[in-house]
Amino acid sequence: MTKADLIIAIEKQGNVTHKQAEQIINICFGSMISSLYEDERIEIRGFGSFANRNYKAYEGRNPKTGKIVKVPPKKVPFFKVGKELKETVDEGKSKFTIKEA
Repeated sequence: MTKADLIIAIEKQGNVTHKQAEQIINICFGSMISSLYEDERIEIRGFGSFANRNYKAYEGRNPKTGKIVKVPPKKVPFFKVGKELKETVDEGKSKFTIKEA
């Protein structure tokens, strides 16, 4: 599923215009990115959680030249799947229902 597919799904199931669905997705993703940028954890019950993993600086090697290079520290977003999502995927589509708001 792509971002465009998600927008279409919200448009159809949420009874909103394409523009409104696109705004909803952009607000959700923007808020999530902003939270991760601020090093906050995101938890969506039944789905999973997003958090940053911090990696220290280290010395690596350029595989092409063999030269030693310094790799700076970095922060990488990480997703941990939730129990309910894991079980739903394992059980198959027949057990899945969309919950109305």
